[in-house]
Amino acid sequence: MYPIFLCQKGMDMGLTELFVIAFGLSMDAFAVAVCKGLAVKRAGIREMAVAGIWFGGFQGLMPLIGYFLGSAFSEYITKIDHWVAFVLLGIIGINMIKESFGKDEEETCGSMGFKDMLTMAIATSIDALAIGITFALLPDVNIGAAVGFIGAITFILSAAGIKIGNIFGVKFKSKAELTGGIILILMGLKILLEHMEIINF
Repeated sequence: MYPIFLCQKGMDMGLTELFVIAFGLSMDAFAVAVCKGLAVKRAGIREMAVAGIWFGGFQGLMPLIGYFLGSAFSEYITKIDHWVAFVLLGIIGINMIKESFGKDEEETCGSMGFKDMLTMAIATSIDALAIGITFALLPDVNIGAAVGFIGAITFILSAAGIKIGNIFGVKFKSKAELTGGIILILMGLKILLEHMEIINF
């Protein structure tokens, strides 16, 4: 069944589901990292590590904040928690898909300085805050393992994004956002259908 380090008995989220959500969430950071990679003159280990730490760190921090916020109010929305999760994931996913079809490309400078990276890290991790609220509504999710996994996946993909953008350019940005949006919508639908006992896998 599910890995014991993620959840206890009765949990709804295992390693596979967590990986899918982490991958979907990381697509925003990956897309921005690709743009950064396009703008920087050199995409070495330092630049890849800086991007990975900033994006991965905030992508792990935001779900933790969201989790505590969701936990504080979970008793009031327990009866509709599956609908809340479905709506939150759906909204995030739809927004990502809309952005992937946007005609105007966002200008992303190649600066790896504190101010620029902080702004980008926060902007790309806001969606993760909502995911943290969703985690609080699911039974027995190990939030420590969850945020660590999300942060690690984002670190790897963001670091890779710097190199990919530097080599291949910005063409991967829209595809990454489209993929991430579809993944999150499908995960929200899966949570809803499982709660309604329409599917069970």
